[in-house]
Amino acid sequence: MPSSGLKSFARWRDGLAPGHERDASGTLRIGGIAAHELAQRFDTPALCIDLRVLDDALNALLSAARAHEIGVSYAGKALLLPGLARHLQPYDIGIDVSSLGELVTVERAAFPAARVTLHGAGKSAAELDAACERRVGRIVADSLDELRALGNRTRCAGVELLLRLNTGIEAHTHEFVRTAGDESKFGIAPHELDEALALAREMGARLRGLHAHIGSQIADAAPFVANAQALLDALARVHAQAAFADADTIVVGGGFGVAMHADESELDIAATLAAIRAAVPANVRVEIEPGRAAIAAAGTSLYRVLAIKRFERRRYAIVDGSMADNPRPALYGASHHIVPVRASDAEPVATMVSGRSCENDRLGEAMLPADLRAGDLLAFCTTGAYTYSMASNYNRFPRPPVIALGAGDAALWARRESLEDVLRADT
Repeated sequence: MPSSGLKSFARWRDGLAPGHERDASGTLRIGGIAAHELAQRFDTPALCIDLRVLDDALNALLSAARAHEIGVSYAGKALLLPGLARHLQPYDIGIDVSSLGELVTVERAAFPAARVTLHGAGKSAAELDAACERRVGRIVADSLDELRALGNRTRCAGVELLLRLNTGIEAHTHEFVRTAGDESKFGIAPHELDEALALAREMGARLRGLHAHIGSQIADAAPFVANAQALLDALARVHAQAAFADADTIVVGGGFGVAMHADESELDIAATLAAIRAAVPANVRVEIEPGRAAIAAAGTSLYRVLAIKRFERRRYAIVDGSMADNPRPALYGASHHIVPVRASDAEPVATMVSGRSCENDRLGEAMLPADLRAGDLLAFCTTGAYTYSMASNYNRFPRPPVIALGAGDAALWARRESLEDVLRADT
């Protein structure tokens, strides 16, 4: 992979993901700790977050953004736990939340409210109340109805507001992670902007600017630049109204593509930020909202092989995880680089790794040793984003633990759910 720009922080080496290495015996180590030791201590499946890789990603992102005077908020939907929010607090970064649950999570971490932005395509009454009570620094309004609901709350006068627009810029990505264009539910239509401004004026909001997010896993800078230009055009319409002449911000979203495999291309974020900044006048503040680009590479999911099956045309490895703890392959065809924890000189064989749910939940195909056997451990790379945060209790499986690895030690950010946790709401 090229090493220019931000690609250097997540560089794969000898087929190993960032933060991975093999010791003298050939055993895979994650965050400096032998994977089998982690499995013995925390059991499997388990999500491990290497804080060294996370910190490298954050420092690279913030350095590139700072060079172009671009503000950064972390998209909490990628992964959000109190431990992660506490880890982010010393950084010059905000956090975007899209539900009351995510907001309470950052509050438990004592993350400053002024650095929190409330998102969401259909906010509940409690979430709108939270914005009016200043439990967040600002709110991103997603619809005219939401603006009307805010206007009906007397405490919302003076709230800091961004309007989310659907700019119509369609990124070339899977339709499930495309968040602009006619096939997307998100944002206010351009023809509704004037009405949105009238509602914001009536409620006495402090309009800070405009927002648009176009999708995820985007590997081309051009859609981001086009999105920024569309927001600038809309901002000119905002400035035409004297009440909002000081609105000075555009948020071009996140969705920066990252490498999920050793030979996969990814977005050069530094070059992309430079291109965005070059298209935007100096008197307009630019912000981005990366989630995956910050946390994905830091994550590794450990699974234990339960069974090997050999059919006429395919070999399967059934593991103790499933679409319950990583729905992304089933949801939109995501794939992860898969490596065996135990070193082997056996010939690699094409193997479909599947979970144990009562679905044909193919988690990924990989060339794995012919002597792979039940009891072996497999590591799925780049699972920090949208795995634990999208996990469910399908088949009544408990969700796995999240383990933070740093300075040769391991700490629980989230314990493994018990069956009692799964059944707690039952009557």
